[in-house]
Amino acid sequence: MVATTGGSITSDAPLKGRRPVSRSFWATAWRRLSQDKVALVCGSILLIILLAAIFAPFITPHDPYRTSMARRLLPIGDARHWLGTDELGRDLLTRLIYGGRMSLFMGFAPVVLATLIGGFLGIVAGYCGGAINMLIMRVTDVFYAFPSVLLAVAISGVLGAGLVNSLVSLTLVFTPPIARVAESVTTQIRNQDYVEAARATGASGWRIVFGHVLSNVTGPILIYASSMISVAIVIASGLSFLGLGVSPPNAEWGLMLNTLRQSIYVAPMNAILPGVMIFITSMSMNLISDSLRASMDVKV
Repeated sequence: MVATTGGSITSDAPLKGRRPVSRSFWATAWRRLSQDKVALVCGSILLIILLAAIFAPFITPHDPYRTSMARRLLPIGDARHWLGTDELGRDLLTRLIYGGRMSLFMGFAPVVLATLIGGFLGIVAGYCGGAINMLIMRVTDVFYAFPSVLLAVAISGVLGAGLVNSLVSLTLVFTPPIARVAESVTTQIRNQDYVEAARATGASGWRIVFGHVLSNVTGPILIYASSMISVAIVIASGLSFLGLGVSPPNAEWGLMLNTLRQSIYVAPMNAILPGVMIFITSMSMNLISDSLRASMDVKV
C-alpha cells in the first residue's frame, strides 16, 4: 500500500516479503498497469498530445508566430482557423499544439532532475544515517517547509523570468520531497535481514545500495515522481501566467492563458482553451499516477 502523510509518501509494497524486489514484481506491476482501462485512456491522451507537440511543424496548418490584426479573435469553427484566433490573430490550434512542447517539457524535465538529485540525496542520507542524514535532511526541510507554489514564485522572482530559471526553480521545489521519500524507504530497508546478511558476507556499501536498496526505493520514488508531473505542469503554467516563466512570443499554455484573459468577455471560448489543455494534461497524469500506485501494490 501507499500512504501520503504531510506531503511525503511511503510505500510498503516493495518491502513485502522482506526481500529485494524481484523481476516478477515489476512484471506483475506492468501487467496490471497495462490492463487498467483508465491508465490506457489517459496514456493515449498524453501520447497524442506528446506526438502532436513533437511533430508540430508537420501537422499544424499555420505559423504559430504569424499575426494578423484583421483576423484577431475569430470564433471557434472558422473555416480557416478551426479553434479561432488569439488577440494577435494567430491560429489558436497551432499555438496550442506548439504550446504543448513547452508545457510538457516543464512538466517532465524538472521532475526527472529532481528525481535523480533527490533520490541520490535520500538514499545517501537513509543508508549512512547519523550526522550525514541529519545534515541532508535538515537542509531539505528548509525548502520543504514552504508551499510548492510560493517557493517556486520566490525562487523565480529572485532568478528572473526565463525557461532555464523556471527549470531551476521547479527542480529545487521538487527535490526535497523526493529526497524524503527515498530517505524514508532506505531507512526501512537498511535494517532488513537480507541487508544484514549481505553485510555479514562482506558486501561493500555500494554493492548493497545497488543490489538491494535501489531496487526497493525505485518503486515508491516512481509513484511519487509521477504524481509530481501534473503539479509541475500547473506550477510552470502559473509562473508563465505571472510573467516569471516562458517569455512571449513563445507558445506556452500558461502564457497563452495570461494574454487571452483580456479577451474573455469578447471571445470567452477562445480564452479558456489553454486552461482546458492544462486541465486535461494534468488530470490525465494524475490518473496515471493513481493507476501506477495501484499496479505496484502487489505481493511477490
